[in-house]
Amino acid sequence: MSMLTPPGMGGKYRVTGAAYPRMSRPRRRRKIVAALLGSVLALALLGYGALQLMDVFGDGSGKRGAAAAGKDCPTASAAPAKPAGAVKPGAGPDAAPAASGAPAVVLPQPGQITVNVYNATPRAGLAKAVGDELKKRGFTIGQVGNAPADFDKKVPGTGILLGSPRTDKAAYSVLGTQLAGVTTQTDAREGTDIDLILGDAFKELSTKEDADKALALLANPAPAPSKQC
Repeated sequence: MSMLTPPGMGGKYRVTGAAYPRMSRPRRRRKIVAALLGSVLALALLGYGALQLMDVFGDGSGKRGAAAAGKDCPTASAAPAKPAGAVKPGAGPDAAPAASGAPAVVLPQPGQITVNVYNATPRAGLAKAVGDELKKRGFTIGQVGNAPADFDKKVPGTGILLGSPRTDKAAYSVLGTQLAGVTTQTDAREGTDIDLILGDAFKELSTKEDADKALALLANPAPAPSKQC
C-alpha cells in the first residue's frame, strides 16, 4: 500500500505513486453562459438593425411618417390667395398671369411718380440727360438741375433717392429699377415727389430691357421654394 492511501481505503480508491491526482472543473456551465450571452447580443443587434431599416425605407405610411409629413409638408390650402385686382404696372388684357402660387404686387405706374433729377457730380448736363431718358420711360419729371449744397460733390455712390416719410415705399422700388446701387433717404417735405440725386459712381441708367425685367420681377415675385416631402 502506498503511503498516500488513507488507512482502510483500497481498491479503486487506492492511490499509488508519489503525486496527488489532478481534478479538472467541469466546463459545461461556462459554455452554456457564453451561448446565452451571445444569443442576447445577436437579438439586440437584429432589433437595432430593423429600426434603422424602418427609418431609411419608411414611406410615411406609418404613424411616425404621417406625423412628420403633417409637420413639414405644407398643404395646398395653405397657399396665399391672390388678391383681387392685383396686377403689375402696365398690365393689359394680354398680359401674362403671375407665376403660380405668387400673388402679384400692386405698384404705382411710372407716370404717377414725379422725379426731380439733380446732378451732384462735375459732369455737365448729366441731370438733363437722365431726366429726358426717364421721361421716355414714362416717369413724370419735375425739377432738373444741380444738386443742393448739402449734396453737391458729396455723393460718392451711384445716387440717392430722397423723399417724404409718407411717400409710398413702392414708388422708391419702381424708380430704383432704373439704376442699381441707389440708397433711400427721407426729409421733411410735404409732397410725394422723389429727388434722384446722381452721385460720382453713376455711369448710366440701366438698359430699358433690364429695367423692365426688374420691374416685372418686382410686380410678380417668384414663389419661395417648397420643401420636398
